[in-house]
Amino acid sequence: MGCRDVHAATVLSFLCGIASVAGLFAGTLLPNWRKLRLITFNRNEKNLTVYTGLWVKCARYDGSSDCLMYDTTWYSSVDQLDLRLLQFALPLSILIAMGALLLCLIGMCNTAFRSSVPNIKLAKCLVNSAGCHLVAGLLFFLAGTVSLSPSIWVIFYNIHLNKKFEPVFTFDYAVYVTIASAGGLFMTALLLCIWYCACKSLPSPFWQPLYSHPPSMHTYSQPYSARSRLSAIEIDIPVVSHTT
Repeated sequence: MGCRDVHAATVLSFLCGIASVAGLFAGTLLPNWRKLRLITFNRNEKNLTVYTGLWVKCARYDGSSDCLMYDTTWYSSVDQLDLRLLQFALPLSILIAMGALLLCLIGMCNTAFRSSVPNIKLAKCLVNSAGCHLVAGLLFFLAGTVSLSPSIWVIFYNIHLNKKFEPVFTFDYAVYVTIASAGGLFMTALLLCIWYCACKSLPSPFWQPLYSHPPSMHTYSQPYSARSRLSAIEIDIPVVSHTT
């Protein structure tokens, strides 16, 4: 399949981007970022585990699936710096990744539904498919960086909390979901950049499309004579001579 067509790499990168954005949504909404386990030595009482998310907090007894305490106003009173940073970083990363998905979709649709006959009137409105994929790849990379950095910081911040207080803090599986989603964004960016570098001819300018004009464009132009190609202002004027 040629580079003028919708390539398998672009479709795979688009699907990978959708899965990564879905993972970021899940990681943002899950109440399982930090787990605080409170152990009691009283046989008549059960151990208590507090699950802390970015927006809610839930406390459960061991062996119970119901929340003893469900705090829905936790998002406004977060006192942990890493979770507060994630409240801004993850939605921002989702917005950037969705913009990249939109650009990728525009590039694929323009490639798939492009007419073989060029329209001169719409020449200034043509979408640069290669540029769309290139910018989408850069945005995917930016979104992965924005979501990965604070997610990794949660792991180190747990170590800090355990040293500062007691070793009762552990990070939960929302951290793994977000890190895996960020890795998916990096993979999407890598696929798009590899596709662009493989299809883009090296001597061509960096930002121009893969082909400056359709291959059949010359068939729609008006023919020029050899004389007119030599000079644009030279005009043949017939001369009438009178014989005596």
